[in-house]
Amino acid sequence: MIKVSVFYPRKDGAGFDMGYYVSSHMPMVRQKLGAACKGVAVEQGLAGGDPGSPPLYAAIGHLTFDSVEAFQAAFAAHAAEIMADVQNYTTIQPIIQISDVKMS
Repeated sequence: MIKVSVFYPRKDGAGFDMGYYVSSHMPMVRQKLGAACKGVAVEQGLAGGDPGSPPLYAAIGHLTFDSVEAFQAAFAAHAAEIMADVQNYTTIQPIIQISDVKMS
C-alpha cells in the first residue's frame, strides 16, 4: 500500500480554511479519484515538538492507494481540477510525498 501525503507548511500570514478543506475539497478529491483511492485522512496541526512551539504544518492530507501507478492513473485525469481548487482554501503551496507504508 502507498500513501500520498499532501503537506501544507505553516506560514505566518497564510490562511488555511480547514472547514472547506474537510467538507468540500477532500470529498471532491475522493470522488474524482474513485475506487482507486482506498482511504482518506486529514490532520490539522496543533503544536510543534517543543513546548509552546507552533505546528510545522497547517494541515496534512493523506490518501491511500494500492500502488504508485494506481494513484498516478487516477490523479492524471483530474489533476488540473483538483489543484485549481487549492486556491479556495489556502495560499500555501502544497508539498506532495508518496510513501510506501511499512506499518499501519
